[in-house]
Amino acid sequence: MQRDRLVTWLDDFLKIHDYPDLALNGLQVEGKETIERIGVAVDAAQATFDDAVAAGVDLLIVHHGLFWGQPLALRGHVKKRIQTLFDAGIGLYAAHLPLDAHPEVGNNAVLARELGMVDLEPFGSYKGVKIGFKGRFPAGTTLHDVADRLGQLTGMQSLVHQGGGDLIGRGGIVSGAAAWTLVEADEEGLDVFITGEPKHEVFHEAFERRINVVYAGHYDTETFGVKALAARLEAEFGLPWTFFDRPTGL
Repeated sequence: MQRDRLVTWLDDFLKIHDYPDLALNGLQVEGKETIERIGVAVDAAQATFDDAVAAGVDLLIVHHGLFWGQPLALRGHVKKRIQTLFDAGIGLYAAHLPLDAHPEVGNNAVLARELGMVDLEPFGSYKGVKIGFKGRFPAGTTLHDVADRLGQLTGMQSLVHQGGGDLIGRGGIVSGAAAWTLVEADEEGLDVFITGEPKHEVFHEAFERRINVVYAGHYDTETFGVKALAARLEAEFGLPWTFFDRPTGL
């Protein structure tokens, strides 16, 4: 498949220009003109680049790319990263907030559906746009049920701050590092807020606001989107794909 056709499709499908993102979304490194195999990963890092080279992929799609609104000197480990891609002819495509917010393949929508949530609506404001989802859990769902299911999905034990009751009716999800969004969750009357990474200064907020918060890992909550996107590309274009799993434990 032609690289430029695939990139145009990704840009349009993910609506990469609709988000006020610090990250540079879209094609960050231009590789081969023809794409026959893709790889996906959460992070643009030397480890995932080495994985991509070993797997023989032509394009690597990541959630966390290389460029975050600051000038980046191509020296040291950064030069090595770029050189690895250049030498192998591998392109790099990044989708940050667009892959959090997407209603079909986004981290939050996919995770919500995996948790059995229904009646999903956009949730979690960031600079005027919603990047997460909220919805309703099946009747009788408990906080333990939610944490247990998250453990099954991620393979890791979640950190649970039980500020509210045990029965869970409605919840909200914003993957990654969105601990302060618990304020919005509380104001909307949700029973549980799920995110990835905890923050020390938010600890007492959950208990004083009497809302449950579950921290399921920054990395672990953001594996869903890249895999769902890869599956969508395979269905759309017949492109085989590989997920490169490089967990951070955070």
